[in-house]
Amino acid sequence: MNTAHTRTASIDIPESGGIAADSSRVLRNTYRLLGLTLATSAVAAGCAIAVGMPHPGLLITLAGYFGLLFVTYRLRNSAWGLASVFALTAFMGATLGPVISRYLALPGGHQIVMMAMGATALIFIALSTWATTSRRDFSFLGGFLTVGILCAFFAGLGAVLFSIPALALTVSAAFVLLMGGLILYQTSEIVRGGETNYILATVTLYVSIYNLFSSLLQLLGVVNADD
Repeated sequence: MNTAHTRTASIDIPESGGIAADSSRVLRNTYRLLGLTLATSAVAAGCAIAVGMPHPGLLITLAGYFGLLFVTYRLRNSAWGLASVFALTAFMGATLGPVISRYLALPGGHQIVMMAMGATALIFIALSTWATTSRRDFSFLGGFLTVGILCAFFAGLGAVLFSIPALALTVSAAFVLLMGGLILYQTSEIVRGGETNYILATVTLYVSIYNLFSSLLQLLGVVNADD
């Protein structure tokens, strides 16, 4: 998972407006790029569903994700960083398509997917609004989120490798909370001037939304099956 909040060496102070104006610019650029990457991911997922693409598997998904994430980090200060962001989000959207297809095939599957999408949007908007309007410092969440996400990630791998459904559900519930915290943390970092690279900020928020949606999808799928 992407949990790092990379800081640039220094914050460039504009001639007028100071840090507040600079952070506002980063926030605008981040949200614009985030909207474009989410649209790219949605198109990739839709194409994967339309052609009936099978899931590439855990190893290919992780290799593609971490590989493209590494490339994006290395290119974060160049125009090629934008290309790598779109490559990353398109790849993740394509891997999500087969997962959504599986849920759509379930009784009431369309409702499950729409509920997960709606809940994800509401959570993101609510937490982002809270962080931007309150301007509270959520940097204290950094260490907890890093440890929590790593633990949940490896627990999730164990649940998949050893086929432990109960553990998988626990991990999904944990990721909902952790991704909510990550949205608060990253947005706060932008607003308060701690994150000045909008490419990395976009990737962090995209990953938060991606995992939030995936986790809610799994939880809602189980609830629907129990009903």
